Amino acid sequence: MTDDLHEAPGFTHRIRVRYSECDMQGVVFNANYFVYLDDALDQWFHRRLGAEYLGRFEYMVKKAAMEWSAPARLHDVIELRPRVTRWGRTSFDIGVSLSIDGRPVGEAEFVMISVDPGTHRPVPVPDEVRRALDGRAGSDGAAPADQGRSPSR
Repeated sequence: MTDDLHEAPGFTHRIRVRYSECDMQGVVFNANYFVYLDDALDQWFHRRLGAEYLGRFEYMVKKAAMEWSAPARLHDVIELRPRVTRWGRTSFDIGVSLSIDGRPVGEAEFVMISVDPGTHRPVPVPDEVRRALDGRAGSDGAAPADQGRSPSR
């Protein structure tokens, strides 16, 4: 799950863990990681494809998996780093590394399907999307400050 074939250099999305996201064990409840991942992917697509990317490119998640290696706790700042790990004709895979202060927390894996907005039937992944997500679109990949979720301590 850590194939760095198409690393998006420099793109990092940060999430500060809030009290309501933790369970009785004092760690992030597992389902909340998928909320974090969804936010990170949206911000990555927004940065790479532009603010109105959903008007030009739509996708559906076929598979989402997460493998944890350490817990995240209240007030931790989780860094999420997405990358494309495989390109197909109508699908592509995304890996996301999660860490806290350089300590690995987990790896997520997604299989995405490029779809026609009207019918939701698979269509080829546009070349513009391939170039942008491979990090060859001229963007530095730096994520803007986390809107509403400041990681500053």
